[in-house]
Amino acid sequence: MMTQRKHSAAGWDVELEAGDDAPSNPRVRAGEAVFSERFALALSRREALLGVAAIGVAGCAGAPSLNAEADAGAAQRDSFNFAELVTAGPADENMHVADGHQAQVLIRWGDALFPDAPEFDPYAQTAAAQARQFGYNCDYIGFVPLPTTGDEDARGVLCVNHEYTSRDVMFPQMRGADHNRRALTTEELEVEMTAHGGAVVEIVRHGDVWSVDVAGPRNRRITAETPMAITGPARGAAYLRTSEDPAGETILGTINNCAGGMTPWGTYLMAEENFNAYFGRDEAPQELTALERRYGYGGTYGYDWRRIARRFDIDAEPNEINRFGWVVEVDPEDPNSTPRKHTALGRFKHEGSTTTIA
Repeated sequence: MMTQRKHSAAGWDVELEAGDDAPSNPRVRAGEAVFSERFALALSRREALLGVAAIGVAGCAGAPSLNAEADAGAAQRDSFNFAELVTAGPADENMHVADGHQAQVLIRWGDALFPDAPEFDPYAQTAAAQARQFGYNCDYIGFVPLPTTGDEDARGVLCVNHEYTSRDVMFPQMRGADHNRRALTTEELEVEMTAHGGAVVEIVRHGDVWSVDVAGPRNRRITAETPMAITGPARGAAYLRTSEDPAGETILGTINNCAGGMTPWGTYLMAEENFNAYFGRDEAPQELTALERRYGYGGTYGYDWRRIARRFDIDAEPNEINRFGWVVEVDPEDPNSTPRKHTALGRFKHEGSTTTIA
């Protein structure tokens, strides 16, 4: 029989944030440099080399070349020719923007993404409804311009990450004196899983007003259960094989997608960050393995998805967690395309991922 973990009196979200703040990759051996120290050393070497190069450039070309760079920077700063927003007093419920600017709500959690999406009802949420609606907690937003049609002034595609859920706010039934200690129902857990991932949304502008095109052919929801292909050197590796995927080539879903980026070829990158919070076990072991300590998992805190999906139980499916912590590439032009997790880009808690033409 599975036991239910009790949350602390401080609240589930507070507990989750505290877990994220705790460093999980300490120095393994005495005297071994951690990444931040190696990075600082590399940066200091780079600055020293650049300093030598700058002296050489100044000696050959003279000071005007350096002044020209400074002048260009000043001109760039001057291009922001609006008055800075000045606020005073406590925050309120209103959106404040600089003079001459305006803000509007384009899309909210639960808003329809498709013509058949049901009307949002926070008191009657279902996973089936959430799969047709905009997801929860946006982190990254990318934009792809599209050709206009008819009387439109502009058209484009938004690519949005839905990083995590705040269940104390998400479910009205959680409110009350005992809400911190109540376990989510099966239906609520399914809604939570479906609210993760991302969304591809077509938007149009008429005059100064943007709106969502619910009939847009590119509209898509990506969730914690969307099938994804594995690419790169880790494809088929033993540590990516599970009972549901013995070949180690297909993963279900993406989670805790922080920032991302748009590629020069028009695809959308989703970066998986704190994936460790979604995996747990009923009872914490006497001692964690080195890998569990390194990635910050193995205990009982975090999401309770293992109650409805065996793959999130570390003891039942120990390799499933290795299938997260990657960069995911999505084709926003084709809602039927299979997203790809690129193992060649490395596995860790990605804060973001973007590209540049250099």
